[in-house]
Amino acid sequence: MDPGSSNNEASRITLQLMQKEMVNSVNSETYSRFVLAGASCMTATMVTNPIEVVKIRMQLDNELGSKHQSKNIFHDRYYKGLIRTGLTRLYKEEGIRGLYRGISPALLRQACYSSTRLGAYEPIKEIIGASDPHSTPLWKKISAGMISGMIGSFIATPTDLVKIRFQAVKRGDVSPYKNMFHAFYQITKKEGFFGLWTGVKPTVQRAMVLSGTQIPAYDHTKHFFLNAELLSEGILLHGVSAFVAGFVATSIASPFDIVRTRYMNQPKSSTGKPLIYSGTLDCIFKTVRHEGLLALYKGFFPNWTRTGLDTVIIFLVYEQLRKFAGINPM
Repeated sequence: MDPGSSNNEASRITLQLMQKEMVNSVNSETYSRFVLAGASCMTATMVTNPIEVVKIRMQLDNELGSKHQSKNIFHDRYYKGLIRTGLTRLYKEEGIRGLYRGISPALLRQACYSSTRLGAYEPIKEIIGASDPHSTPLWKKISAGMISGMIGSFIATPTDLVKIRFQAVKRGDVSPYKNMFHAFYQITKKEGFFGLWTGVKPTVQRAMVLSGTQIPAYDHTKHFFLNAELLSEGILLHGVSAFVAGFVATSIASPFDIVRTRYMNQPKSSTGKPLIYSGTLDCIFKTVRHEGLLALYKGFFPNWTRTGLDTVIIFLVYEQLRKFAGINPM
């Protein structure tokens, strides 16, 4: 046998093994990103769920009614603020159970939605040509965030629907659902299988806006500080970048959040037809006509508090988990 031929064959086999090992390594890292993303977002939800409940209640407060009562759209609100009449009143009236109303579908939602939107962000960014995280154009980051958010929110819409309906139930009201699984069953039974995707359009729109601002804002802010050598990789950098991302995301996504909440919580006819809002634009027009333009920012402070705190926790935990797992920082 020709020694040269044997050496070539051995080199070919070695190269194939190396390529296979690299592919397996990349796949393993991608799967790990999804798992770690879900874990970090579920951790944040455990902390911020009480704020989320108050936000939902404030968004539904005096729905389409305050314009008839006063020129002040916040007239006679039941929840007038986050702390004194929000969290405090919620705790006094409903206890810990009220603060963590809807926690089961909220955690399931994060396992579906956020693991996808955050875990898929970097792979999608690479697919559209982002090879260097330090010099990736902002538009590619925004595109990757919007695409991953769209996919994740579509998958998780049923969990979002159940979460909002649970969190909207106030003290004294009777919930039509015994638990999360009963809710899925009842919605499917009364509204059909696709009833689980009620509000999918505003939900996807909100997710595209949120993920298209929150994740890219964190990514871009972080690498701005790194490239300018103002901060180095670490908890301080992650915290500052996440704080900026949380404010940017809340400011842009709040109107979409209002629409999603109201559209999903509205009553339906026996045939499953929405009784108040026919779509995203109809919800926006009716809200503004009856309550004024600022109504689109109802619950902004708890929303910012929740989203800001949520964003900080998510990225701090996510970056630390990546470090522990031996994955490079974002």
